[in-house]
Amino acid sequence: MSATHQHTPHHATGAERDALELQQGQTIRSVYVYEVPVRLWHWINALAITVLCVTGYFIGVPLPTMPGEASANYLMGYIRFAHFAAGYIMAVGLVGRAYWALVGNHHAKELFWVPVFQKAYWLEVFNMLRWYLFLIPKPNQYVGHNPLARFAMFFFYLMLSIFMVVTGFALYGEGSQMGSWQERMFGWVIPLFGQSQDVHTWHRMGMWGVVLFVILHIYAAIREDIMGRQSIVSTMISGHRTFKE
Repeated sequence: MSATHQHTPHHATGAERDALELQQGQTIRSVYVYEVPVRLWHWINALAITVLCVTGYFIGVPLPTMPGEASANYLMGYIRFAHFAAGYIMAVGLVGRAYWALVGNHHAKELFWVPVFQKAYWLEVFNMLRWYLFLIPKPNQYVGHNPLARFAMFFFYLMLSIFMVVTGFALYGEGSQMGSWQERMFGWVIPLFGQSQDVHTWHRMGMWGVVLFVILHIYAAIREDIMGRQSIVSTMISGHRTFKE
């Protein structure tokens, strides 16, 4: 989109200035991209991930001491409960998000597949890499996720989230004991990795991978909102992508 910028004469009245600004504003294009279920899932999932990372850190590195008798302190119990509850929310959210990919608009499907066999896709990925490395003055415009973001969301969010859910329920199945549905569905994970401590180690490494992804995701979204050619953060609130020059 190429917007025509007109300068308002200094002698123009307030009404004339408003009319000219409204005329300029009509050149802004807006496309409805993310439906309500996708936006709700995004923010609920962001909260769940935050709780999981904070509580997961303290589960792996507990507080060194607590005042008073052990029977009067249940802090680690509350931390573990918050971790498990957030884990269930994340897992159910992934299932719901997969369902909406089937019934929602075509943008809802972008999270679950990447056109890795298309040459044009990889050209766009490298073009976006050049943009993020400040090697080109401006990127192309995209209605949904840009190609690089789509790659990152699939391989570094979706795949990692599935890994965390599977290993998390495998560890949870130990506490819920033999015969529980968690142990029956995910008990095979522990011998696959070798032993329980190995699953703990990989699960914790996955947590740091999630933290790194979140940092880069927030940075890229805010940077694109400021320097890019379309809205990012506000789009995940309103659902509408606006384009600018």
